[in-house]
Amino acid sequence: MELAQKAGLEPENAERLEYHVHAHLDVFLNGSHILVPAGIGIDTTNPAVHKFTILGQPAWGGIDPPCDQPCISPLHTHDVSGVLHTESATHKDNTLGQFFIQWNVKLTANCVATYCKPATPIAVYVNGSVFTGDPTTIPLSNYKEIAIIIGTRPAQIPSGFDKSLI
Repeated sequence: MELAQKAGLEPENAERLEYHVHAHLDVFLNGSHILVPAGIGIDTTNPAVHKFTILGQPAWGGIDPPCDQPCISPLHTHDVSGVLHTESATHKDNTLGQFFIQWNVKLTANCVATYCKPATPIAVYVNGSVFTGDPTTIPLSNYKEIAIIIGTRPAQIPSGFDKSLI
């Protein structure tokens, strides 16, 4: 929950659904898809957080009854599908930068993790179109597809995602 607070987010004791949207993140390294981890923004060690399996991998959520202390950020991942959940009491889009802070992975206009321009090509796409601004500012609005390409491009740049993953 420290990383959520560092990202400017207010952790809760359970999912809040007054504002509930889903963006999607794909990360590619030299053409290969990198999984976005499950449980980012969730205290997966809290006994009130339920553990289950989705896509053959561990997943977390379904917090009922609520945790005794804050255990979930309003911006989080339940599973490895790449879906970024905003489940919040406040009608406000979170940003890609806030997600990367919680993931504890460096993201700037020139770097992703330890990969930086110009030594390594980096490109960001939003809904299939090149994004040339600061990727940390990208709002995580509903059904937005974000693809980060590090190094060699994949055969296809995603322009959307499978909504059945939600």
